[in-house]
Amino acid sequence: MNLRKIRIALATIFFVAITLLFLDFTGTIHVWLGWMAKVQFLPAVLALNVGVILLLILLTLLLGRVYCSVICPLGVMQDVFAWFGKKQKKNRYTYSKAKNWLRYGALGVFVAMMVAGFGGFAALLAPYSAYGRIVSNLFAPVWQWANNGLAYLAERADSYAFYETEIWIKSVPVLIVAVVTFVLLAVLAWRGGRTYCNTICPVGTVLGFISRFSLFKPVIDTDKCVNCNLCSKNCKSSCINVKDHKIDYSRCVACMDCIGKCHKGAIKYARVSKCQSAKCGSNKEKVDNSRRAFIATTAAVATAATIKAQEMKVDGGLAVIEDKAIPKRQTPIVPPGALSARNFAQHCTACQLCVSACPNGVLRPSTELDKFMQPEMSYERGYCRPECTKCSEVCPTGAIKLITREDKSSTQIGHAVWVRKNCLPLTDGVMCSNCERHCPVGAIQRVPSVEGDDHSLRIPVVNVERCIGCGACENLCPARPFSAIYVEGHERHKTV
Repeated sequence: MNLRKIRIALATIFFVAITLLFLDFTGTIHVWLGWMAKVQFLPAVLALNVGVILLLILLTLLLGRVYCSVICPLGVMQDVFAWFGKKQKKNRYTYSKAKNWLRYGALGVFVAMMVAGFGGFAALLAPYSAYGRIVSNLFAPVWQWANNGLAYLAERADSYAFYETEIWIKSVPVLIVAVVTFVLLAVLAWRGGRTYCNTICPVGTVLGFISRFSLFKPVIDTDKCVNCNLCSKNCKSSCINVKDHKIDYSRCVACMDCIGKCHKGAIKYARVSKCQSAKCGSNKEKVDNSRRAFIATTAAVATAATIKAQEMKVDGGLAVIEDKAIPKRQTPIVPPGALSARNFAQHCTACQLCVSACPNGVLRPSTELDKFMQPEMSYERGYCRPECTKCSEVCPTGAIKLITREDKSSTQIGHAVWVRKNCLPLTDGVMCSNCERHCPVGAIQRVPSVEGDDHSLRIPVVNVERCIGCGACENLCPARPFSAIYVEGHERHKTV
């Protein structure tokens, strides 16, 4: 049984499936493959999904860091880049000492940013989120262009097997971040293999600490080893010290490449007892490093509990609406199921999966520094249809909790605000009833613009207690370029 081939097969399945989750604009793939996003480590921690967390920890304690080489899509993508690097130059790697100060420093910065509420910047270091941004911003447009090409050809053949979809850049800053991340990871993986995973990635650092105690590990048989260095030269984690016959298991991702390269059978993946550890050369970290690693890991696990325990605050006022040219909201709108802006910001990893899944073009990444890259709602391209619950279905972190259509129709995420100076009956003297006709909950009524004159042109009045903030009025308002009605978000959602 070739363990390396099994690992590659499983990694390919996870990589392709998770990529399709971000590329799918039909909303059908998630029904079958959505669970793959929920078994990612950081989303499971933020969602307090105890079952998944324990499963991943037990998997690591049993088999080592197989999560990093099989389940994590960013890790698999780096392996692809490293494979191309090997094609250019074989036996390209060499052993290097662990940069623990950088690993645990990056983990500490990540935890601090999450606790401080800067989830958008913390997401820059998160592997699953980074991969999601790359696929959503770089791969998805290519996928959609290909789909539109097929739709064009199908239409000429009188077939409707494909349909065109709109292609648009949702956020230029996030696109730039995705491009820079992709290029940096490609260069690092091409030159050094798993450099990112073993120096910066917070998930890799936590699982690396746990994997040192795994039951099964690659081990070196000193009786068979001839010090040829082939294992070390092909280890993309640079964790095999052939000279001392030691392996740094905190950095080993259990890729099995070393086993396949050893012609003497001196490396095997086996259960290691304490007495065998000395013979087979398991790497023993210093006590100080172990203590620092334990403290850092404990801090990472405690982050979720800290976030969960923090209180939600209610916004104290409304956005100023005088002299506004565009709907600049004082409080951003977050999707139904997010509970509050605070809960959403603390749990969201900015992976962009909900942005990719939104069929109405409502969700897009924020450019505000305090919630950078985390999705927010805007109604220039569409509105949040009451029957759509896609974002709550795909969110793996609990930032948007799963809700029913009935719950969504009664959840108030904001309320409409009328801007008198932009309203067509008053500016152009024409009748308009778009906002009233399209409001799905009947929260808008029109009244005479001149009090007591029933024949005067009518203007809208918003029942803020009934309005759910879906944005139909804002999106369908014919006033251009400035809408005469817009939605102001609520800090905390409530049921109407």
